[in-house]
Amino acid sequence: MKKYKKIYLEITNVCNLKCDFCPETKRKAEFMSEAAFEQILNQIKPFTDYIYLHVKGEPLLHPKLGSFLDKSYEKGFKVNITTNGTLIDKVADILIKKPAVRQINVSLHCFDGNEIEISKDEYIDRILTFSNRAIVDSNLIISLRLWNLEEALVTEDQRKRNLDIIDKIEKNFKLPYKIQGNLSEAKALKIGERIYLNQDHEFKWPDLKEEEDFTKGTCYGLRNQAAILVDGTVVPCCLDGEGIMNLGNIHESNFSDIINGKRAEKIKLGFCNQNVVEELCRKCGYRKRFNK
Repeated sequence: MKKYKKIYLEITNVCNLKCDFCPETKRKAEFMSEAAFEQILNQIKPFTDYIYLHVKGEPLLHPKLGSFLDKSYEKGFKVNITTNGTLIDKVADILIKKPAVRQINVSLHCFDGNEIEISKDEYIDRILTFSNRAIVDSNLIISLRLWNLEEALVTEDQRKRNLDIIDKIEKNFKLPYKIQGNLSEAKALKIGERIYLNQDHEFKWPDLKEEEDFTKGTCYGLRNQAAILVDGTVVPCCLDGEGIMNLGNIHESNFSDIINGKRAEKIKLGFCNQNVVEELCRKCGYRKRFNK
């Protein structure tokens, strides 16, 4: 049995946007090399079949994305990609034609608050065009995300921004029903063959400056997932975007030794017993979702 349901791989920490909900990393800007990527795949293969190209950064920016997907397929991995969608038309052929790609998650809420050369309508149209093509020409799963519900409910203008996007989605997929503006009770709505709309509340990335929460709780970190940053640093989950809970570097130590090390075991055992042992985890708002 595989140890993890998924392992996040940050192939770059460089992004072409600056979203207010996603703090810009203080780490050195990097793009993972092909050699490093292949080394990581070899080490993590005994532990998962699913890799997620996501932590910080925009994975579609990587010039070797096609090669990475080929290597993933050769080694039997299924790949999920999270993207802001601004480059979707430029890499559409790669995403659709590479058999390793299983799912594309598009964060539609990235557009607001950024200066983008194209209009919002064109941005959404490009993503919907890609989605339509992907359903016909591939077996891809498409998840369209609007993770901004709290923000969207603040004012009428903000609420309307989401409803405009939803209106375009309804028309594109010729839905026989109206999607409600607030889908907090039905976060994943199937709107077409292998197409889903996900709405959720915006969350804050964990930060050591946040107030500490000492209540009992759990998380999936090191229980069914781990993450590897662009420089090879192994962390418990995809929300440790600064490598604060550094468990070791996969280019210096074996992945198996890192995830079975003292710090990793303490974190995992703590979550199994509803004890949050790491300071950063006690300052993570996302973790509270697992207590519901």
